[in-house]
Amino acid sequence: MKKKLKKIVVTGGKGGTGKSTFAVLLANKYSREKKRVILCDCDVECPNDYLLISKKLKKPNKKIYAIFPKLDKKKCRKCGLCAKHCENNAIFQVPGKYPVFIKELCSGCGVCWNVCPYSAIKQKKEEIGKIYLNKVKKDFWLITGVTKPGLQETGPAVSQVKKFTLNFAEKKKVDVIIFDSAAGTHCPVIAAISDCDLAEIVTEPTPMGAHDLKIILDLLKKLKVKSKIVINQSNLGDKSLISKIAQKNHIKIEREIPYSKEILNYYSKGQLLDIDVSRISL
Repeated sequence: MKKKLKKIVVTGGKGGTGKSTFAVLLANKYSREKKRVILCDCDVECPNDYLLISKKLKKPNKKIYAIFPKLDKKKCRKCGLCAKHCENNAIFQVPGKYPVFIKELCSGCGVCWNVCPYSAIKQKKEEIGKIYLNKVKKDFWLITGVTKPGLQETGPAVSQVKKFTLNFAEKKKVDVIIFDSAAGTHCPVIAAISDCDLAEIVTEPTPMGAHDLKIILDLLKKLKVKSKIVINQSNLGDKSLISKIAQKNHIKIEREIPYSKEILNYYSKGQLLDIDVSRISL
């Protein structure tokens, strides 16, 4: 019988809560338990997991491409249908003028070239990023997605990074994948969370942490992904702020990680893998 691959996403509505630190430590925990594990950094705009474990992104294993619209002015009748139907506001058009495509906002959804009655919008393939693969140690791999600076819509890039990761996991017969999402609730976060078995929400016991916890929980309910809460720096602030939200939403607080100068020291040196995770209740 084929064993089931476990897919866990580490996420959180607020940045700076220690989400990536927890993702690295959780992946290392599974590795020390003799599991075959992949840590996949889906924060493609600003990945940092490789820095936390002192790895370098050298030669990319795969390029990330996206399809963008390209206007054929000979066929365009300046009707405005493409701009009217673009939900990302990635098409600007002054009445009577040719539409202007704003690539940085484009998701490559294809609505514009499908609604154009004159076939004036063609498809143009462009490189938007790269995927890197690092072997961390035996049966432990890091996969990192990186997009080009200035790209606003990175959801499609995250989807490609996940596809690469899942294919690699099947090839290597991996037990667990830890997806480290970006902070927030925008499209790349949704892409990272989708189809995962469990979401570990990393938050902090502060009013801001509680506010953003409510937002990410709403998103996870819509996506129908099971969730658990991790309170980082749990000995600082007011834990009751998080406990009340957990009780109201019937969500388990799975872990409480106290502020630790030891973890901070390892973090600052890019040596998180040297921490004995058994001592910090992961």
